[in-house]
Amino acid sequence: MSSRRVGIAGVGTSSFGRFPEQRIEELAWEAIAEAVDDSGLSVSEFDAAFVGSVFGPPGVANRVLAGAGLGGIPAFKIEAACASGTVALHEAQHAVASGRYNNVLAVGVEQLSTKFAGPIVPEPGDPEGRAGLAMPALYALQASRYVQQHQLDAALLAEVAVKNKAHGALNPRAHLSGTPPTSAEVLESRPIAGPLTLLQCCPMSDGAGAAVVTTFNASSNSHVEIMTSQFSSGPLWTSVDDAPWGFRTVASTAARAFAETGLSVQDVDVFEVHDAFTIGEILTLEAIGVAAQGHGAELAPSGHTQLGGPQPVNPSGGLLSRGHPLGSTGLAQTAELVWQLRGQAADRQVADAEIALLETMGGGAAGVDANACVIALLRGPTR
Repeated sequence: MSSRRVGIAGVGTSSFGRFPEQRIEELAWEAIAEAVDDSGLSVSEFDAAFVGSVFGPPGVANRVLAGAGLGGIPAFKIEAACASGTVALHEAQHAVASGRYNNVLAVGVEQLSTKFAGPIVPEPGDPEGRAGLAMPALYALQASRYVQQHQLDAALLAEVAVKNKAHGALNPRAHLSGTPPTSAEVLESRPIAGPLTLLQCCPMSDGAGAAVVTTFNASSNSHVEIMTSQFSSGPLWTSVDDAPWGFRTVASTAARAFAETGLSVQDVDVFEVHDAFTIGEILTLEAIGVAAQGHGAELAPSGHTQLGGPQPVNPSGGLLSRGHPLGSTGLAQTAELVWQLRGQAADRQVADAEIALLETMGGGAAGVDANACVIALLRGPTR
């Protein structure tokens, strides 16, 4: 393996929301155009592209690239549930690091509004599918276990939604960017799967994200270095495991990322993590090491993870507010962190952010502890 340092030269996203009248390719083109323009490269300089999508049509990678003027380069389509876009970023990073390619486009795109009227239908061949356990119900089981195991008030979960929706109100591209709710409004919103209410669940969204991955230029005032990108597929898992579903996979992936860079979780200035449901952010931050087990629910109400706090989490609004178009989520997270590290995040800017952590976990296959998890550590340009 080559030891080439890898950077992100450009990022872009679409707006996020429900856009059933648009073609899925149009969503991707919006993000690609912004990322390519941001990078300063021309379309003729790209060697390959990795495209993450879960429910995109057959040939979605080639359709997206052809319409963006990038036809003829190797196009790889990646499906890894919610982590599809982040795996695309991971593969692009390793392709450049190894010298296989020089300039690679990572894209994530999803259009859920034309696929589902409610929650994503679980795979009927899995035990969860046969039992009718869609993802909100599975996360609700985690939430119920968590509050009982640690003897907590379930109302604490709502504070994650309050925080992330307050952040999302500052993000003009977020699906839910209106006036943020109060804790009482979150708790009083429609029950979905106890103890989770509607405002503790991410919206079903459409959207796209893109990143231009290339050899890192240390003299550039816009390149963001990918210090490490770690990818795991979950090991076998059963319900008798003493850790929540996905916890060990996130924890081990984070441990490898910190070991490779020599950093610790205390060195991270800003995070974008997978918060499809409020309990998801809490368990993820415990797995990464921001809080000890049983104490993750204290982070949002204490102010630790709020904008202005020591370690802001999901300044974009997260999946709970920006939205969760599965295949594009990881690259939307990437774009947010690049903007943060460049000092370009406007009203939601984290002061003096230098190190960022990106985490996305994709799940859904029965019998494994998460389909996929990617954790990347990013370092901003010298300012």
